[in-house]
Amino acid sequence: MTETRRLDPYDSPRAFYGAELRRLREKAGLSQTRLGEMVFCSAAYIAHFESCIRLPQEEISKMLDDIFETGEHLQRLCRLARRSKHADYFADAAELEKEAVRLYQHEPMVVPGLLQTADYARAVIRSTMPFAGEEVVEGHVQARLERQRLLRAPEGPELWAIVHETALRVPLGGPTTMAAQLRHIVDLGQADRVLVQVLPFAGAADGFLNGAAKIMTFAEGPPVVYLEGTHSGYLLDDPALVARYRASYDLVRAAALSPTASLAMLASVAEDYGRR
Repeated sequence: MTETRRLDPYDSPRAFYGAELRRLREKAGLSQTRLGEMVFCSAAYIAHFESCIRLPQEEISKMLDDIFETGEHLQRLCRLARRSKHADYFADAAELEKEAVRLYQHEPMVVPGLLQTADYARAVIRSTMPFAGEEVVEGHVQARLERQRLLRAPEGPELWAIVHETALRVPLGGPTTMAAQLRHIVDLGQADRVLVQVLPFAGAADGFLNGAAKIMTFAEGPPVVYLEGTHSGYLLDDPALVARYRASYDLVRAAALSPTASLAMLASVAEDYGRR
């Protein structure tokens, strides 16, 4: 059985969901492995629900209610636990970030969210939500900035980000915003827990990874990959697929500039924007 850490069930709706799931499973005399088989997922998945590492899923909660004959008890708790400041498709990934030991990210078009300044984030959000009201946009900006506390938290993850040169050259928000954004990345790249590489146009053919991808590794449990498009995203935890993404990431990393050369390029492009 996968070990499950014990939490105070009254800390949050997520903790209460996890405690209730554990209580019902143990009352039914089921192991995490057996319960996982019954709802078509792994024992690690069940352990993550019980430990608040992963947000509960509505479809799985419905199956669990059917198994335990609890009406809609877990489904209602699931809806409470899944309330988030983030888009629904990103909510699970946002929670997993908090539990990760290391984040390996590849971004082909924009600066990764954990490295964005407020002005740059605002420009990105405006470009994808052109008809959204100011309050909605600012809500997304603040949620993104709150996520960045991870990089300053004592137990936060290390971040290894590979950014395509395209993200440096597309002037989202204008020259002033871009200059500040790239200088911000340089500052972060000189910190202990953030490593940044730039994949230049010349190296892209040798290190191709199509689309934005984030690999998350954990002290306990297997790694997970998060893939994201403009208005969608999803998690992969199939070991074979995760291994393939990790191999693809290694190719991109090998084709990218060294961390030192990457920071030099970022500083140089920031200086160019500053002169405009």
